[in-house]
Parts: sequence; C-alpha cells; structure tokens
Amino acid sequence: MGDNKQGFVQPPTYPQQQFNQQQGYSSYPPQQPQQQPFPGMVQQPPAYAQGDWKDAESAPENFSGGGFDDKAVRRGFIKRVYSILMVQLVITASIISLFVFVDSVKGYVRTNRWIMWTSWGLAFACIIAMSCFSSIRRKTPHNFIFLGIFTICEGVMLGTITSYYDVDAILIAVGITAAVTLGLTLFAFQTKIDFTMCGGLFFALLIILLVSSIILGIVVRTSAGDDINRKYMMIGIGAAGAFVFSLYLIYDTQMMMGGNHKYALDPEEYIFAALNIYLDVINLFMYILMIVGGSRSD
Repeated sequence: MGDNKQGFVQPPTYPQQQFNQQQGYSSYPPQQPQQQPFPGMVQQPPAYAQGDWKDAESAPENFSGGGFDDKAVRRGFIKRVYSILMVQLVITASIISLFVFVDSVKGYVRTNRWIMWTSWGLAFACIIAMSCFSSIRRKTPHNFIFLGIFTICEGVMLGTITSYYDVDAILIAVGITAAVTLGLTLFAFQTKIDFTMCGGLFFALLIILLVSSIILGIVVRTSAGDDINRKYMMIGIGAAGAFVFSLYLIYDTQMMMGGNHKYALDPEEYIFAALNIYLDVINLFMYILMIVGGSRSD
C-alpha cells in the first residue's frame, strides 16, 4: 500500500495463471477448430453470402473462400468442369448411337443381358472409388482413368437400355433433355435462391423415388392389366425422377459455382464436379425417355 501512490493494490497472479502465461497457453475456453461439412466441400462464412466478406470481422483469418475469391480461378474451374462434361457426353452419345443404329449390336445386347449388368457393376465400383477416396479423384492420371472407365460403362449400360426404345422416342428425349439442362443451368447461374443448403432434402426425395419405383414395379408385375398399369407407372416414375434430378442439376451447378452460396466444391474437385453434373444429365435423360416411351406405347 505504501509503495502505490494511487492507493490501488495489484491483484495477485495465481500459480496456474502464471504457469499458463509463461508456457504460452491460450486463455480458457479453448477455441474449437472449424469442421468442413463434407469432404471436398467448403462452407462459406456468413458474411460472404452478403457480399464484401473480405472486410467483414466475421470472416476467419486467412480465409480464401475455397479458392473462389479469385474470379479467374472460378472461371477456370467452371471451364474445366464443362470441358470434361462435354467429352463425357460425346462419348456416351457415340456409344448409344452404336447400340441403337447398328442392328447386329442391338440384337446382341437384347439377348445378352449380362453386358448391362457387368457395365453397371464396373460403373458402380468406379463411382464408389472416386467418391470415397480423394486421392483417386484428385491425382492425375488416376482421376481421368477412373472417369473414363466410368463413362464408357455408363454409355454401354445406357446403350443397352435405349436399344428397347424407338429411335424417334430417343431423339425426342435427347432434345427435351438438352433444352431442360440448358434452362436449368441458366436458372442456377442467375437465381438468388441458394439450393446448396437443400442437400438433405434432395437426398430424401431421391430415396423416396427409389423405394417407390421398386414397390410400384413389384405391384404392376403382380396385378392384372399389366400393359395399362405399366404405361402409367412409366409416366409417373419418369415425371418424379425428372423432377428430382432437375433439382440435383441446379444443386450441383451451384456447388460448382461457389460465389454467394453457403457451400461450394473445392477448386481441385473438378473431376467430382463433372461426375455429379454428368450423372444428373444422364439420369434426367433416362427419366424423360421413360415419359416419352410410356406416352407413345399402346
């Protein structure tokens, strides 16, 4: 008291507090590390969705926005994704044309169903490998090898399925799919609605679609009037499937775009982004083909 001219007493330093300060420990409570929502996906800070996030206090230090803060990086990523997607679609269309327009190939795949199941199994193995192991889908040339095998297998499987449809029905489905894909892509680029937050909802709709398709298929096969029931079942399932994968196409497009959306794919995930959009497009084509084929059947 005598040494302090102002009459104040300095608070004592406790041993534990003094030990922490000397050892360089941070104050309590410790800060929790940020967790990523999904592998290959980054979550934007809240201020990022409102614009000018670089000057916001809520943005984490040294945050790069998943690489999308640089417009040149984002444009390059999108160009790479769509370039790979175009190659995939050209390969798939070429394989389907072979199965549809060559009568000998069409007759062979109709009587040998093992081709479709084998291609489906290989495609399923490739997509599981690319989805679960980031080292496969990020490292070159492994990513392009697996993606190429998957695309060829998908083309063979789709070629086997389309061999049962008329050529004009297939061409109508291709035209409708192209128009719908273009419209939904433009909508995803310009809309202010953030579909990246609805991943759980879209997955639930997909599960409902799959379960309903299996149950309806069993019911139609065991009921009378198979032709009429099968026709309406194809149209109904086709409409529901086209709706679900239209939503997924918007969702995956916005995931690729980044920008003002809550979630975005990492710029290194260009193979994964192209794979997602490719699956959306071909599934949309198959369900639209079901609608066209069902409406044209007698």
